[in-house]
Amino acid sequence: MVGHDGVGIGDFVLLEVIDKDHFMQNLEKRFSGGCIYTYIGEVCVSVNPYRTVNIYDQEQVNKYKGREIFENPPHIFAIADSAHKVMKQQGRDTCIVISGESGSGKTEASKIIMKYIAAVTNAGGQQEIERVKNVLLQSNAILETFGNAKTNRNDNSSRFGKYMDINFDFKGDPVGGNISNYLLEKSRVIYQQPGERNFHSFYQLLFGASDSDLSKLRLKNKVDNYFYVNQGNAASVRSISDRSDYKATQSAFRTLAFSDHEIDTIWRIVAAILHLGNVKFRPDNESVKLDDPGVLDTISGLLSVTNQELRRALCERVIAAKGEVMAKTHNEAQANYGRDAFAKAVYDRLFSWIVQKVNRAINLKDEESSRYRQKTTVIGVLDIYGFEIFDVNSFEQFCINYCNEKLQQLFIELVLKQEQEEYQREGIQWQNIDYFNNQIICDLVEQSHKGIIAILDEACLNVGKVTDEMLVEAMDQKLASHNHYSSRQLKPMEKDLKHKEDFRISHYAGKVTYNINGFLDKNRDALFQDFKRLLYSSSNPTVKEMWPEGAMDIFQTTKRPLTAGTLFKNSMIALVKNLASKEPYYVRCIKPNENKSPVQFDKEQVLHQVNYLGLIENVRVRRAGFAYRQRYDLFLRRYKMISQYTWPNFRSGNDKDGVKVLMDEQGYSDDVKYGKTKIFIRSPRTLFSLEQKRSRMIPGIVILLQKQWRGAICRRRYKKMKAALTIMRVYRLYKMRSYFQALQAIFLNVSSRRDFGKSLRWPNPPLVLRKGVKNLKAIHERWRAWMIIKRIPQEDWPQVRYKVKACDALSNKRSYYGLSRRWEGNYLALNNENSDSVQYNHTINNIKNKDKFKKVLFSSFIKKTNRFNKSADRALLVTDTGVYKLDAKKLNLMKRVLSIQEITGVSCSPGTDQLIAIHSSLGNDLVVALEPRDNQDRVGELVGVICHRYFEVCGRDLNVNVNMHFQCKLGNKSRSVKIELSNEAQSGMFKKDGQNVLYLLPLQNSNNLINTKQAMQ
Repeated sequence: MVGHDGVGIGDFVLLEVIDKDHFMQNLEKRFSGGCIYTYIGEVCVSVNPYRTVNIYDQEQVNKYKGREIFENPPHIFAIADSAHKVMKQQGRDTCIVISGESGSGKTEASKIIMKYIAAVTNAGGQQEIERVKNVLLQSNAILETFGNAKTNRNDNSSRFGKYMDINFDFKGDPVGGNISNYLLEKSRVIYQQPGERNFHSFYQLLFGASDSDLSKLRLKNKVDNYFYVNQGNAASVRSISDRSDYKATQSAFRTLAFSDHEIDTIWRIVAAILHLGNVKFRPDNESVKLDDPGVLDTISGLLSVTNQELRRALCERVIAAKGEVMAKTHNEAQANYGRDAFAKAVYDRLFSWIVQKVNRAINLKDEESSRYRQKTTVIGVLDIYGFEIFDVNSFEQFCINYCNEKLQQLFIELVLKQEQEEYQREGIQWQNIDYFNNQIICDLVEQSHKGIIAILDEACLNVGKVTDEMLVEAMDQKLASHNHYSSRQLKPMEKDLKHKEDFRISHYAGKVTYNINGFLDKNRDALFQDFKRLLYSSSNPTVKEMWPEGAMDIFQTTKRPLTAGTLFKNSMIALVKNLASKEPYYVRCIKPNENKSPVQFDKEQVLHQVNYLGLIENVRVRRAGFAYRQRYDLFLRRYKMISQYTWPNFRSGNDKDGVKVLMDEQGYSDDVKYGKTKIFIRSPRTLFSLEQKRSRMIPGIVILLQKQWRGAICRRRYKKMKAALTIMRVYRLYKMRSYFQALQAIFLNVSSRRDFGKSLRWPNPPLVLRKGVKNLKAIHERWRAWMIIKRIPQEDWPQVRYKVKACDALSNKRSYYGLSRRWEGNYLALNNENSDSVQYNHTINNIKNKDKFKKVLFSSFIKKTNRFNKSADRALLVTDTGVYKLDAKKLNLMKRVLSIQEITGVSCSPGTDQLIAIHSSLGNDLVVALEPRDNQDRVGELVGVICHRYFEVCGRDLNVNVNMHFQCKLGNKSRSVKIELSNEAQSGMFKKDGQNVLYLLPLQNSNNLINTKQAMQ
């Protein structure tokens, strides 16, 4: 709650005692504690912190978005959100009035409000709305450049008043806007007090533009060279970077659709004003001459006018009377006055043109106006100068202080009106409140025929020489009886007033002494018609557009233009009328000290601002007998936990009944009044007591809510998980069913296909079946293999297994390995292969009885070589347990070479020769050449037999090497075996080749070798 947030009182309405001392104590306490915002009801009092505070990020935006103003600590975001919420929900136009003296943070407050509105709108991300938001934000950069300046009180002081209307659609998103400017301080263009600067635009151009751009404008980045910007001796400001600001201004120009020509013209005009300040005159008889005619060439070139016409406009004046035209030359004083008036008028017209150009960028387009007609609502943001009291106060301070009088009058009237209307709505008896009504001061300034502005205008209209002294005399004569006006003539005892120079007005904020010098000239705001015709004749269309009145003929009589005072008065009346038609919200800005210190709190200076802002009167009006009021539903929602009858919900009546029950139980009935929709609490002590009781209950409620919510989250998560599992299960079944249906359609009648479905493409399985489909494919392959094998006689199945193994080992490696013939295996048992098969069978039986093997897998005659490079004829026997050598003639067992487990690999050539090596782990490989009687290639059969049996015994595949030459071990020594052709070989034979072994083939077998080499390639 805002009323009591730990650092003082967050709402001045809740102070126990309403007076200056308690008000100042609370304000200083909150400022010292880092709380720069404090409420007066729905008015936000903002104290400039003079430091960066991290309270404007997105987290803070989310904290205040859509919340009631009392729910969070005081913040300007809450004011902006309330204005936007009322505008959006109730369809009522609202406005935010930001006021305070120079340096109190008004400009920053307006930018913060704009950024907040931009942050909480356009949730849909529409491009056009985003463009409007960007244009609204970027317009600030341009207006600050040309309308703000460094003063002794503020490094970025707004020297004009600004009111911006932001149009919103029915969704609450910005769709356009319009800016109105008031009373630009033109005198700053030609004169600055010590320690102050001209408008930022001049310094941004000098310090930010490139050397080439400055050269085109005939400028140098030396402020001392230009009289209009060097009088204050404060060109360099620590808190301002003119170079980066210049870049930001250029970027903002492009964002707001300024053309390159228009941007160039703007800076040419600024440069022309700088050069104009260096124009000096010297007397020449009854006329004047220019000290430096070269400056004129530069200025005329920048403004796109002729040198001769510019010289004539500066040095003389054309007068038309009775159908005749005559030229009247200036004296030195008149020429200087005309030059300065020209410079001020050019800059003022430039600034007004820029505002119009900005408005064209942000105004609703024609098609948008028709689309949003009677659907748009408005938030107005007023950032206007505060009350000013200087050592010397002139016409500008008079207008500014009159503006503040009008706004103060509106403020009191609206606050009183709101309070009185609320009391009447709620049926609470209204109490009259004593306050200072400053209508009498507004009348002193603006009343027709009697007010100061009327007297000033009358003096300006008189024919003849009317001086400022004569103006004071006229004011003394007509305002002598007014209690808030005085002068030295009317009150001779007030010695601080200069005779016939000063007059004093007793404003609501205090007495202000004004110096009359310059009032008449500033009110006339006269500019010779020659200058208007000069700039209208410019060949630059943008410059010409700024001066449409220059098109009038010199003989044309026109209505006398309104004076500056009357124009300002009319604009103030229109502004107040506009603000009065809207729901107002206020931000009152206060400057804590003159030194821009983040810790100093100057009580005297702050009290002065509190007085002229009328803050204590505001508290008294708001208090009006009751410190706090709130709607029943919101009040009950906040405090229902402190009563057993209203927690957790009150069900014995409406919200009003619940509030009554709660207050009766707590014993506060005598301190409250019950309206129709709100409860009114008289004493802040009652509210603080309620808040303390609520604070004691909150921790237990938070723990209860956390427990309930955590349980709810877990239950919700469990239900989601259970539902997800059910959905996954059903979905998996659906995908499985769909897959099997597709599979069934593809493999329908597959048994009648020639390849039994080998060429059919399997559909992509769902994730749940990816592992299972591998098994399905394996089942299909086994079924397909069975369908093929069952056609083969069962007695041939062993050789089929061998052929499969041989195929795995030799496919694409050896050109031929006997797949097309029948594999007999035990060839030596056949009579056509071995004439002494009886003796062979007898030997086999003896070996079988001894070694207990079950079956002979392969037998053949061979030629072998040994470690001594000697070859011999032998017989090879492969059983299910090992490999044996037999004598080729007697067929007796010579020795068992190795067991199946001791075999480490097999090597053979890729050709049709019969060379094969059986590698052993014992270090003595068996290198042989098969010698079948029918010359059939049996290498493939032997490889298949050994590989198949090895897999059965060892459970893994045997390594098979196919190459023209390969390594082997004989007697534990590594040897290389090569195949070559030789004339001396009648048949295949082994021969020593150093430490290697050659296997020689006869020349008639050259085709075999060629085939072998081709196979290797």
